[in-house]
Amino acid sequence: MTAREHDHCRTRPRPSTSDTPRTRPRRTRLVPARLGPIGLLTGPIVVIILWEAAAAVGLLSPRQLAAPSVAVRTGVEMVLDGELVPHLLASAQRAYLALAIGVVVGTVLALLAGLSRIGEASIDSLVQINRAIPTLALIPLAILWLGIGDVMKVAVIASGVFVPIYINTHAALRGIDMRYVELARTTGLRRAEFIRRVALPGALPGFFTGLRLAVTMCWTALVVLEQINATEGIGYVMTRARDYGQTDIIVVGLAVYAILGLASDALVRLVERRALSWRKAIGS
Repeated sequence: MTAREHDHCRTRPRPSTSDTPRTRPRRTRLVPARLGPIGLLTGPIVVIILWEAAAAVGLLSPRQLAAPSVAVRTGVEMVLDGELVPHLLASAQRAYLALAIGVVVGTVLALLAGLSRIGEASIDSLVQINRAIPTLALIPLAILWLGIGDVMKVAVIASGVFVPIYINTHAALRGIDMRYVELARTTGLRRAEFIRRVALPGALPGFFTGLRLAVTMCWTALVVLEQINATEGIGYVMTRARDYGQTDIIVVGLAVYAILGLASDALVRLVERRALSWRKAIGS
């Protein structure tokens, strides 16, 4: 190769980066992909399989804990015999009545405390005191004041349910962006219009968070309260089964409580997604 040819090869233009194919950078997922219904039930399914296997090989005595298959068969028989449904309706009536009362009380108190300095000074400390006292610790006083009927049960559940509603709704009200408050003042919104257009939409995320906690607390408290001088309800069925050593019926009662709690939470989440469809969040 001559010197001229060598210089020509050395000065040959290199292909531009625009001519070469570019590899797209891999996007890193900040949030894992959503699991389907089967994926979410993987843990419970594994536990049930191990539970059934332990009962089949004799590691679990029927007097200690009935196998899942036995509990399912017992539950189907109770439904077909018409024994389970009336108790289920009685439990649902107590739970949802107490939940409705607690939601109304918690929301009203949160609005009074969140939108007024006088309201916060007079309400917030009382709610915090009630929050520090376990709900079930109020049962002795509730029995003295209200007796041992359904009124006592509903009152005790409602006294615990309103706390998460109040706490989360109040926090959401206090967390409303001040720019919206200043804009409302600038446009001359009246108090009622401010509450309807700014305060309530801003408090909705906290309200739904509190509602999910309240639903769970509602059914948790009902498990205990229905075992106190009750003549109907899932708790009553479980107490009677305990006296006769019927662990399969006890498992059926626990499964009913779990299904009702999960179904209520799923309903709240569905309503939340529709009510807050305007909000964009991670994983949505």
